[in-house]
Amino acid sequence: MVASAMGPAFVAAVAYVDPGNFATNFAGGIEFGYGLAWVIVLANLVATLVQYVTSKAGLATGRSLPELCRERFGRRANLALWLQAEVVAMATDLAEFVGAAVGLHLVFGMPLLPAGLLTAVVAFTILALEQQGRRRFVVAVAALLLIVAGGFGYLLFAAGTQDGGALAAGLVPQLPGDGALALIVGIVGATVMPHVIYAHSALQKPAFIADDVVERRRRLRLNRWDCIVGLSTAGAINLAMLCVAAALPVVDGATDLDSIHATLRAVAGSGAALAFGIALIASGFASASVGTYAGQVVMAGFLNRRIPLFVRRGLTMLPSLVVLGTAVDPSQALVISQIVLSFGIPFALVPLVLVTRDPRVMKEMVNRRATTVAMAVISAVISALNLYLIYDTIGG
Repeated sequence: MVASAMGPAFVAAVAYVDPGNFATNFAGGIEFGYGLAWVIVLANLVATLVQYVTSKAGLATGRSLPELCRERFGRRANLALWLQAEVVAMATDLAEFVGAAVGLHLVFGMPLLPAGLLTAVVAFTILALEQQGRRRFVVAVAALLLIVAGGFGYLLFAAGTQDGGALAAGLVPQLPGDGALALIVGIVGATVMPHVIYAHSALQKPAFIADDVVERRRRLRLNRWDCIVGLSTAGAINLAMLCVAAALPVVDGATDLDSIHATLRAVAGSGAALAFGIALIASGFASASVGTYAGQVVMAGFLNRRIPLFVRRGLTMLPSLVVLGTAVDPSQALVISQIVLSFGIPFALVPLVLVTRDPRVMKEMVNRRATTVAMAVISAVISALNLYLIYDTIGG
């Protein structure tokens, strides 16, 4: 029973180390050294709380967050939530498919467009495991997460000596230079992923036991540890990315993934470059699978409709294929996609707060007041960051 209740948070954690995280964390480490380490740590703490609350909603009700929104809010509100979720899905796909394609190009020399199409095939294959039982899907995705973790565990030592003092200083909140705000928003968007807020609640549905309050409380305790361990793993990987980037002597401030791969090869050898490429591929494959699953949850929940998976996925993949088939810089596109994701976070968090603070919905699992306040503050701070970024961009 313990094993069956554990694992969904590791699926969620995959979305927190997708290729968008590679782009934002490496850009942050190269441009500002350890100066944005505090952002990664705080964003991971926020992510842990958010994923715990959304998974708790699934355990308490047996329904996903989009389904709960459909029951609670009006038709227009749900239509608006669905539309913005689809925009977020496109930004998510951009990060996942472009990142995996770049990894396949770096390791195997594949052209970007065919590599993106191969990523789609792999994502559908992994998702097919979910039709044979949730556990197989969870295990497959968690295995890919461990590959990413292993790759960065190796890179952390291969890339060069870490400056512990500078890292400690980077844990103090600061704006280390021009352009830091955009990267802060990008890192937050890459860490607190809107689509996985929806998906995690749906992953808990099979564990729901309607009449057994004691069992649900036991599962809630297990779920708490699942979130802590799973999201802490993601946080450690993200921090390792920043540390590896900070230790690299990148020429002319180049932050694209190709340059990082080449620098790793020159500084730490072909093994380090291979580890980076494989971690990027594993990250793209796993997160694309989770993104596909989340897309199904969003449409079925908000609209109570289903369309053929290939049709829906083809539409959200289109921007990614355009990027891969043109001269657009993939690394820059990844950073921009994470900023778009950050703008979608409040549209997931506000409904989550409204649902989980309601005792009529959550019963004995209703949020404590402190939890509701913390979630409201998180929503407000992220919204303020987004608005300030718009102001700063227009003003600049």
